[in-house]
Amino acid sequence: MSRPLKAGPRPRRTLLVRAKPGSRTEALVILNGRVERAAIGRSGIGATKREGDGATPLAAMRLLCGYYRGDRTPRPQTALPMRPIRAGMLWCDAPRHGAYNRPVTAPFAPSHERLMRDDALYDICLVMDWNITSRKRDGGSAIFFHIARDGYRPTEGCIAVSLPAMKRLIRAMARGTLVRVTR
Repeated sequence: MSRPLKAGPRPRRTLLVRAKPGSRTEALVILNGRVERAAIGRSGIGATKREGDGATPLAAMRLLCGYYRGDRTPRPQTALPMRPIRAGMLWCDAPRHGAYNRPVTAPFAPSHERLMRDDALYDICLVMDWNITSRKRDGGSAIFFHIARDGYRPTEGCIAVSLPAMKRLIRAMARGTLVRVTR
């Protein structure tokens, strides 16, 4: 999971995430002509991402891999590398720790995000290359593409769609698919 992304051909697909007119915390996700509603960070889209600022990065990020809750949903139909989420799987969000913005396992005392959540947000959770292949302390961590809360409430900086939308979109995704966030 934490191996560097290999250089290769440009992704064949681009998923466009565009701010929804009149809303700071919602966006439209466009892939292959399909438009889906999405939630974005509580601070909207930000050009300068910092740990904990609640902004979704204004950036182009490649998809690296994904996780899914096998106890709640079958393995998604996708070419994207996917791993089932197990108890004890975490994501380090402690900027001063050597595993910052990397998957870790419990027990783990520094600040972290649990991948096996009680809610459905990470039932399908895709990892975008934000601050991963080239990490910067306090540059933001756990910027995922995941399932939205009811009512498309804002995220902490991630992009979130409904489970049915995720299942439609993920079929066209692969390692290297570009997620381009614009205003």
